[in-house]
Parts: sequence; structure tokens; C-alpha cells
Amino acid sequence: MPTHSITNQKIINTLREIALYLRATDVPFKPQAYETAAEGIAGLESELADMYKRCGKKCIKGIPGVGESIAEKIEEIVTTGRLEFYAELKKKYPFDMLALTNIQEVGPKTALKLYKELGVKTVNDLQRACKANIVEKVEGLGHKSEQKIMRGIAFLKSNKGRRIIHDVLPLARHIVERLEKIDGVTHVDITGSLRRRKETIGDIDLVATTSKPRELIAAFKAIPEVSRVLESGNEKIAVRYNSGILGDLLILPPESYGAALLHFTGSREHNILLRELAISKKMKLSEHGLFKGNKCVASKTEESIYKALGLVWIPPELRIGADEIEAAKNNEIPDLIPYGSIKGDLQIQSSWTDGTASIDEMARAAKKYGLSYMAVTDHTKALAMTHGLDEKRLRAQGREIDKLNKKLRGFTILKSTECDILKDGRLDLRDDALRALDLVTVSVHTFFEMPEREMTARIIAAIKHPLVNILLHPTGRVVGRRAPYKIEMDRVMRAAKDFGVALEINGSERLDLHEQYIREAIKQKVKLVISSDAHDPSHYVNLEHGIAQARKGWARKADILNTKPCDQLLKALKRV
Repeated sequence: MPTHSITNQKIINTLREIALYLRATDVPFKPQAYETAAEGIAGLESELADMYKRCGKKCIKGIPGVGESIAEKIEEIVTTGRLEFYAELKKKYPFDMLALTNIQEVGPKTALKLYKELGVKTVNDLQRACKANIVEKVEGLGHKSEQKIMRGIAFLKSNKGRRIIHDVLPLARHIVERLEKIDGVTHVDITGSLRRRKETIGDIDLVATTSKPRELIAAFKAIPEVSRVLESGNEKIAVRYNSGILGDLLILPPESYGAALLHFTGSREHNILLRELAISKKMKLSEHGLFKGNKCVASKTEESIYKALGLVWIPPELRIGADEIEAAKNNEIPDLIPYGSIKGDLQIQSSWTDGTASIDEMARAAKKYGLSYMAVTDHTKALAMTHGLDEKRLRAQGREIDKLNKKLRGFTILKSTECDILKDGRLDLRDDALRALDLVTVSVHTFFEMPEREMTARIIAAIKHPLVNILLHPTGRVVGRRAPYKIEMDRVMRAAKDFGVALEINGSERLDLHEQYIREAIKQKVKLVISSDAHDPSHYVNLEHGIAQARKGWARKADILNTKPCDQLLKALKRV
């Protein structure tokens, strides 16, 4: 029988690490198969161990991208808690491939080389080797690589203990769904940084009301996702989940639910400003309610508390303790872009390059997700590792898209490409190839260490190209893994506005743009779009994270071009 400790994340990590070992040793074809299977599992809404209990191997084989051979391996993990093939690889290569390749500049082959030549097994081993200046002596690396690796390790460690929201939110929602079904429960909500949609999350905070607290406490302790109860009382339970992340459940009486939801959502700085405002009105605000003397003025809902303080309700994404209170006083909180507002995804990769699915499969998944169009933006030839498209293959892809558009009903596939911006600012494809596209998107994937002025000039040169429509992931960051490259963002925004180029808000683990740039772009009237950066049919959920990022930047629906139908989007992107 499967064990509760075998989480989806453990299976995903195992498959991804196998893929990395196989890539490091130049095994053909198989790495992609393991990566595709991992992506399929990442898209599941339920724990695979629970699914296996219901329908066995049939459930595993039904996961997109999972073939017979890998299905057998996943079944072995679920039923025994281990995988013999993985154990053999770890015995042969006893180092932490997954952790090492999380460091910028360390790919699977580099990790293997560092293990073989320097005995590096862990991130700490690699950090010590860099400090001793012996990494630079490894063939193919050198002093500059050593310095880049050191910076990558420092960046990785600065985010230690926190998880990207993409991994935490599905788990939190799954737990909420479980708790909502328990007899007597009237409310369950996510609070804390997760409700505010912070990029990284330290723990999962939940609040609930119930008429049967004992039953809720017992049920919460017993859910399969909980691996250990750390603290248990009548009003609060602290646990560690199977994934390793910590969590709290606070149980409240219904009459103080709104006050507690407000208090535990935070941020701390926002709460301080609210308490100061309450004091100025001779009131007191706490997690129990808003009081004037001994009388509770408001407590049941957040809206009632904000109203009693003379404020309009402030969406959680804006509660950072800055100017949102003043804006709420003056009724200047914008009507933020609603979740689910995106009509078309403008960055998806297919199996033509480094995606896991065909264009047809990606289109059908997009339509099922509720979209009416998508742009195929496979990489170009400069990114040889992704089998990037040259002009000939791009034309062939265009013919495939034409055929698919004739078959599809109620959905449009746009011809595009994620054209690489070369070091000198030129584009990776000839203009005649770009003219044949519906829209041209460009991005930086190399030479991240360029000086700020040179990187800025490189990007602006691409923006000025008369065929370019969208600059993808403008600052190059990957949350928790890679810092943004040095860039004069004010100049880039000014160029984007002057030349009518839209900036992308990327909903993948990049979460690029940062909300401060989104807000500034809106002020400067720079065009914005939101994309998922999907490499797999399960990745369209990234659009929600892109919308959250836009909301944190005070964006309205009208500020985001791809909330429009396809024909209106293309018209809005047209260069004047």
C-alpha cells in the first residue's frame, strides 16, 4: 500500500533528478521523458498516493506525458517509498544533483564534473571549494565562472526556508477544501503572506470558524498532508506538512472572524498603519475586533472594519504598509484586474523546442483552461540547448499552425517566436522570417553579467527594432534562483513607451516584472501583457500568478492588453 509520506513533490523531485543525471551522462531522449512525467504530476490537483488508492496504476498512466516504463517506476515509488533505479544512480553518483543545479551557472554536466574532480556533493561543499579558489582550476570553468557560482550560492541561501508560491498555493487550497467538508465548519481561509500573494512563502497560515472545534482539530491532525503535529491547543494547531513546510490553523468564534482574518493576513506594516489610524479616531484595533472603549464597533468582516475606519476595503495584494491607506481614505484604490481575466496566453513553448507537448495539445489545453487564443513562442537558434528554431524550421512551424487553425473552432493560434536578443542587441532571426509572424516577442537568455549600461543598450536596441511587439521577462530574474541582471529600467520603460513595445508580466517562477516596475509602467502608460511561459499543458495556471503580480502593481483590467479579444490585442500591439 502507498504511504502518506510519498508526496507528489517527492515523486517530482525524484523524476527531475533522474533526468538531470541522464542529461549529465549524455543519455539521449530519456531525460525529456522523465521531465515530461514530472510536469504532468506537477499539474495534478490531488496527491498521487491518494489517487493510486482509488484506481491503481490506471491513474498513473492517465497522467499526461507518462508512458508505460515511467508509470511502472512511479508505481514503485508510491507502493514502496523508493525507486531502485534512482537508488542505483545515487549510489553511482552520490551527490545532490537537484540542489547543485539550482545554482545559477551550474548545469548537470558541470555538477557531475565538480563531483568527479573536486568531490563536491552539496551546496556547502561547492561554496567551500569556491572560497578556496579551486573551482576556477576545473577545466572549462575559470575565475569568472567561480565568481558567478559564488554569487549564485549567496542568492540561493538568501531565500533558504521559503518556497515559491507556485508550490505552496495548490497545497494550501487542497487543505482548505478538505477542511471545508468537515461537519460544523463555516469558514476556512488562507491568511498571511500567501493571501497577499508574496513571491515566496515561509509557512501556510489558515483561519477557520466552526461550531464543532474538537472535530475540526481532530480532522486537521489526521489529514494525509500533515506529517507531524508540533503544537496543539483549543484554538491553534501548528503542524509540519509532508512537503516540509510549516503551517498553523487558528480556530475562531464567528463574531471575530473578520478581525482575525485582517490581522493574520498582514502585512505587519499595514496592520501598524491601521492601528495608528484607529488610535487617531480614539479606537483600538486587534485580532478580536475594532473597539471604542469596551464596545466592539466592527469585527465580523474585514469590510466592516475598514468602513468603520473611514476606508474602502483594500485588497490583500496591496497591504504592504505604504500608500495604500492614504489611497483608501481618498477612495483611490483601483478596481484591480480580476483573476481569470486573461483571454490569450502570449508565451508558450511546444515540443518544437523545449516544451513537453505538441502545438495542438497546448492549444487544446489552453482552450480547456478558458482561453480563446495563444501565441507559440518557441526559442530561436541561438539557444542550441533547446533545439531553437532557425528560419527554415520557423516557416515549417507556421505551416503547421495554419493547418491547426483551420481545424480549431473558437480558438486562434498566433505565429510568434521567443527571438533571442544577441549580445550586441541584434535579433537572432532575419527580418523576412519575423515579418511572417503575427507578433514578435524577444528576450535575453545569455550574457547576464553584462555591465548595466551595456545590457540596457542591448535591450533598447531590440525594442527599437520595428518588428518587435513584446519584451518577455524584462529583467531576467528567476525568483529564489537568479537575481535580475543589471539594467536601467527607467530607460527601458521610456523606450518601450516611445516605440510601442509591451512589457511582459511573466507568471512562471520568474514572476518578472516585479510589482514596483508594474506600477511604474502603468504610471508611464507603458503597454503590459501577462503570460504563463508555459512549457507544458499544466502550466496555464501560471496566468493566475501573473495576474497576482499585476494586482500587486495596482493594475486594472484595462492596463493589460491580453484581457482583450485576439483582434483587439493585435491592433493594440501594432507598431505605429
